[in-house]
Amino acid sequence: MIGQLIDLPKIVDPRGNLTFAEAQEMVPFDIKRAYWVYDVPGGESRGGHAHKCLKQFVIALSGSFHVTLDNGKERETILLNHPWQGLLIDTKIWRTLDDFSSGAVCLVLASEHYDEDDYIYDYDEFLKCIGRDNGITL
Repeated sequence: MIGQLIDLPKIVDPRGNLTFAEAQEMVPFDIKRAYWVYDVPGGESRGGHAHKCLKQFVIALSGSFHVTLDNGKERETILLNHPWQGLLIDTKIWRTLDDFSSGAVCLVLASEHYDEDDYIYDYDEFLKCIGRDNGITL
């Protein structure tokens, strides 16, 4: 598996459930930035890039969506639809998020502050960065 699904604590209570995430405990890095994606129009996708140094922990707080991960050798698609489960995405992994359900909210916990130079938006550049040529067939 390219990404790692991690179950977070789920405290069940008749008044409403609670889940939390702690840096270095459940999320295996210091959290330097958090952002969320919502109101994604039907048929749209997010992501479509890789990061040189940044790691991410992605959670479907509400609704569902698919995350497709690609390490240059293999590709996998993971459905995120539980607010008590997160997907750890390591550095140098191409990611695309799509098939957002109505009302879906995607929370991303990031290991680094925003840095435009950390992004790889071109797939061929991504393959070069990880030491693979663009003749690979997935």
